[in-house]
Amino acid sequence: MASSFPSFEKTIQFLWLCFFISNLLDLAHADPPYSVCSNNSNYSANSTFQNNLQILMSSVRSNASVSKLYNTSTGNDLDRIYAQYMCINYITNDSCSTCITAASQDIMQVCPGDKEAVVWEELCQLRYSNQSFLGHLDVSGNIGRDNKKDVENPEQFRLVVNETLSDLTKQVAFNASANMYATRQAAFTNTETLYALMQCSTDLSPDDCNTCLRVAMENIPSCCDASRGGRVLSRSCYLRYELYAFYEGANNESSKSPVPEEKINGGNRRKTWIIIILTVAAALLVVVILGSLTFYHAMRNGIKKWKKQNTGLDRNCHGIGHPNNNDFQLQNFQRDDLNDGESAFMDLASIYAATGNFSDSNLLGRGGFGPVYKGKLSDGKEVAVKRLSACSEQGTDEFTNEVMLIMKLQHKNLVKLLGLCVDGDEKLLVYEFMPNRSLDVFLFDKKERARLNWRTRIGIVNGIAKGTLYLHEDSRHRIIHRDLKASNVLLDKDMNPKISDFGMARMFAGSEGEANTARIVGTYGYMAPEYAMEGLYSTKSDVFSFGVLLLEIITGKRNSEFNKSKRAPSLLAYAWQLWNEGKELELIDPLMADSCCSDEFSRSMHIGLLCVQEDPCERPTMSSVVLMLKRESSILTQPDRPAFSVGRFADYEANAGNCSVNALTISSISPR
Repeated sequence: MASSFPSFEKTIQFLWLCFFISNLLDLAHADPPYSVCSNNSNYSANSTFQNNLQILMSSVRSNASVSKLYNTSTGNDLDRIYAQYMCINYITNDSCSTCITAASQDIMQVCPGDKEAVVWEELCQLRYSNQSFLGHLDVSGNIGRDNKKDVENPEQFRLVVNETLSDLTKQVAFNASANMYATRQAAFTNTETLYALMQCSTDLSPDDCNTCLRVAMENIPSCCDASRGGRVLSRSCYLRYELYAFYEGANNESSKSPVPEEKINGGNRRKTWIIIILTVAAALLVVVILGSLTFYHAMRNGIKKWKKQNTGLDRNCHGIGHPNNNDFQLQNFQRDDLNDGESAFMDLASIYAATGNFSDSNLLGRGGFGPVYKGKLSDGKEVAVKRLSACSEQGTDEFTNEVMLIMKLQHKNLVKLLGLCVDGDEKLLVYEFMPNRSLDVFLFDKKERARLNWRTRIGIVNGIAKGTLYLHEDSRHRIIHRDLKASNVLLDKDMNPKISDFGMARMFAGSEGEANTARIVGTYGYMAPEYAMEGLYSTKSDVFSFGVLLLEIITGKRNSEFNKSKRAPSLLAYAWQLWNEGKELELIDPLMADSCCSDEFSRSMHIGLLCVQEDPCERPTMSSVVLMLKRESSILTQPDRPAFSVGRFADYEANAGNCSVNALTISSISPR
């Protein structure tokens, strides 16, 4: 009997560990460091760049004990590196030094070999790049983290959070004495207080600081909606709020902290015994749940394996509305509602056979929806199969939305839905296969872009315009795509464009023309200002996205990366500047200079600039855009300075190199 005690003690230790980990997960889904790596520019081991980077990391560590914000650079020419760190203002210099030391080690481990990276620790952030970024606003790659606990009254909580953060943003950005850092407390209930903190990097201008914090606020609904707290980590600013006093100097007595009580009042013996009892009970419950889940998944995998071996038995995909699918939201589907007579519900066995049981060799890509596979049906037709990830709650909503919309659409410039399957956990959409993949694959790769001559590009522009016009005016319902961008335009074998990915689209009935949302979806760089800043979207939001896309197509330059060129804050701003000076031909893509007509190029840029006007009322409708593209004799109005164009301008350098950064994408679905 005595020999059983060590085993019992190990069991108690294991259960205590499980409970401790569960408490950590109660505050955040993952622990720092959080990181964004460039993944597209690498340095070699033992290179000059690596040596410079090690020198730079040593420099930031040595300065962290005396300053909470620091920037530096070292090296020459292509091996020059720029770095900056920022500690949360309320911590001590010693704490800042400890945090930056950890960050300098983590950034080398999580982004090995990258020439650009940023890492966020709990109390600080560190970034470096082979391109100068000091004084430049960068909201790409923002990361949101929520408190796992939900608030009991989310509507009231949202109001308090929005009001508090809006007031705090003004103080941080425009109150010079704040030095771009401020905290605030606000009453939520009689017993709970909201604590909020905001901070900008002091190299930003007040307007850029305001923009950075506003964008961070727009990120909150997508990461932290209904949570008791949240934070948004940006390259240029930091935002956090909680229902407990998480920063130094807050009034701890005015808040009931959601942090586990043992972390706050440790040492109380009576509470310790209560904690131990609750720990054991909770851990046992965890063990039981894990055991049950393991058994469930084993049984489910066994059933799936049996189904694959018995394709003739109960293998047909149930129609929507089947009793076994009552939990799905598409019960009212009718087969006749799909695009045309070719569309049909497909059985799971056929899709398994077409994709080689979803073989990795047939994987085309992944998105927020789930993976996309290439398949070949029994009649030889090639297809693309979008497979909803089983654990994707967002994907389920998008799947429902996409099917409900695309079944009503039929146009040569919209991707065609060929089939649909919903069988248990499997939810699949079968589309026509696009052999030339998506437009961004060609447009932003120098070798591939050489295949896009002027006629091909104009054909793509016209096709996108006609497809968007169909959505806005010619389909049975007015539809706003909300995520029109290069990666959501697919190309068939003849390079004809087809708009895809309707997971974020919204449908209007009758005379409705605009709506407002608190959940911003789409891709920064393509989003209209009224949508990005206020959540207001309409057909004119798609017109703005089309204008950005048009300018990208004719110039071969990505709008979201253009600020790195040091010429202007965006492609839109630079195009307007050159057009206004009569120098727009300087933006012609050199790869198509021989095939490009200068008059057509100037007119296309003019149309693009009209589409990206800051005031939605000044933008043309898509029907007007199609006419302007078609009729060269039609007179065009003079565009004003476009949206998102405030910032520095530099002299144009014909040989300036392009750099690549990822745009902040809220909707990351990329079907192929």
